[in-house]
Order: sequence, then C-alpha cells, then structure tokens
Amino acid sequence: MSVDHVQEAEGGGEESAATTLAATTTVRYYSVAPGVRLNVRSGPGTGYDITRTLPEGAKVPIYCQTPGTSVSGYYGTSNIWDNISNGEFVSDAYVHTGSDGYVADRCS
Repeated sequence: MSVDHVQEAEGGGEESAATTLAATTTVRYYSVAPGVRLNVRSGPGTGYDITRTLPEGAKVPIYCQTPGTSVSGYYGTSNIWDNISNGEFVSDAYVHTGSDGYVADRCS
C-alpha cells in the first residue's frame, strides 16, 4: 500500500502523531541465566504446557509480567512470570532483570 497524499487534520495533526510515537513503549531484552535451556510455557505457571525451549544464551523481551507459580531458579525464588510473546511465559527466576521485583507493567 502506498500513500500518495496525506492531509493534515485540523488542530495540529502532526503534533498529535509525534506525541503518539513518543508514547510508544520501548521493549528491552534480558538475558536468560547462563547455561540454562529455558522452558517457555503457555501461561504463568509450571502447570501450563511447554510450548518451546529457549537455547542457552537466549535473550528475551518482556512485554508484561504477572504473578503465577513460585519457582526457585538461577536468580532466586520468584512467583513473577515474564510474557515474552503472545501466550508465552517464562519464569522470572531464570531471567536476569537486575531486580527481585517487577520491571515491566503487569499483564492485563
């Protein structure tokens, strides 16, 4: 699709577009614990199906976080689960976020 003509909306359409772009959240990537092949699950807990396994040295985006099953892992014990893709979660106990708490918005 191409755009041949863009009409500016009354009241500063360009400013509104710039404001919208500035409000876009930047997604950060975090390293999975060294030497770990991390299970990705379909929900925030060990009772959910494993959808895939991340290889050693993987980095993951965290779109949001939610409480779930408590897991003891490389970075301690945590009940925080990181949403790394649509319907895919990993335990925060295996992700190096530099924090024992939430580093992203809670999932809705």
